[in-house]
Amino acid sequence: MKILAVLLIFSFTMFASDYAVITSSKNSIDRLSSKQLKDIFMMKLHYIDDVKVIPINASASASIRQIFEKNVLKIDRQRLNNYWIKQHFQGISPPVTQSSAQSVKMFIKNVNGTIGYIPAEMVDSDVRVLYEF
Repeated sequence: MKILAVLLIFSFTMFASDYAVITSSKNSIDRLSSKQLKDIFMMKLHYIDDVKVIPINASASASIRQIFEKNVLKIDRQRLNNYWIKQHFQGISPPVTQSSAQSVKMFIKNVNGTIGYIPAEMVDSDVRVLYEF
C-alpha cells in the first residue's frame, strides 16, 4: 500500500506542469487552447468572448519566456524577432513586457483582461489558470 502511494505521488509530480498561463480571478475567461494563446501573444486575437485580452510577456532574457516561446508559441527567437519586425511596419507592436514573474502577476491582478505566464508555484486565489505548460 505504501509503495502504491509513493508511486502515485511520484507520477503526479512527474507530470505536474511547471508554469501556468494566468489571468485575474475576476476575469470571466476560463480556459484557453494553445492555438488561442499563440494567437493572443502574436497579437492576432484581441477578444475572448466579450473580454479584450492583453498579453503580458516576461523579459526577453528570462528563462520562462524562452520556455513559453518554445512550448506554447512553438517558434524560435530568430523567427519571432523577424515576425515582430514585419509587424512593426504594419503598426502592430509586440506584447507588453514585465521585468519579473512578480511584476507579471501584479500587473495581471490589477489590469482587467491581461494574460501572462508565471511559475506554477506562484499561482494563488488572486489568479485563474488558463493553461499549463
